[in-house]
Amino acid sequence: MALWESVNAAPGLHNVFRITGNLYSGSSPEGDEGFRSLQELGVKAVLSVDGARPNVAAARKFGLRYVHIPFGYDGIPRPLVLRLAKAVRDLPGPVYVHCHHGEHRGPAAAAAIHLCLDESSTVQQAIAEMRRAGTDPHYSGLYAVSEKLIRPTKEDLDRVPTDFPEVAKVADVAQLMVEIDARWENLKLIRAAGWKTPFNHPDLDPPHEVLQLAEQYREVSRLERTKKGPEEFRRWLADAEEKVNKLEELLRSGK
Repeated sequence: MALWESVNAAPGLHNVFRITGNLYSGSSPEGDEGFRSLQELGVKAVLSVDGARPNVAAARKFGLRYVHIPFGYDGIPRPLVLRLAKAVRDLPGPVYVHCHHGEHRGPAAAAAIHLCLDESSTVQQAIAEMRRAGTDPHYSGLYAVSEKLIRPTKEDLDRVPTDFPEVAKVADVAQLMVEIDARWENLKLIRAAGWKTPFNHPDLDPPHEVLQLAEQYREVSRLERTKKGPEEFRRWLADAEEKVNKLEELLRSGK
């Protein structure tokens, strides 16, 4: 049985859940206060699934090891699921898994890890606890990770490489803009179909495509290069995200 026990008194952390004795899920630690809270919880390793660069120096100051295995909002490829599970299985624990807010990617990763490592856990529990953690049901790709998961064997995990990077190479502004352009091409097809799923592209769900576009704008805004770049570019991103969020709202309302 999953514990998924809410942890309230953890300064510098938000939406923290104790899933098992060896696994926590929550938000990105905020400064020394957040890492101190992790230390007080007994955490030994911090596993980020967010695209932002981990604060490795702050973690080390409190005797914590960082591992960075980022993925997007559209799901977790099986090779990454296995790497996540192996990291939690083999690293000194407890392990704290986090995304930015601790609501979407972090709980999705934690649920998948728990399914991989605990045969008593069930898909129904994983889905219920993702919802409890605040994972938006519109992120169908994240929920599909647990729904479609085939549990790995011990041998499957043994074969997974043990190189767990502190800071992984992530997409830069240029790469994310390429991905944004691809989403826009999908939206053009959807618009031509009257804002419905195109007949010749049954894989395109209009609200979901718009939701993914909003997250890509958000990912760009979190990059260090963006934060240090022109203020005008940041305003463009914020404006685009606001309008895309409104479009998603309209599509879901049927208007």
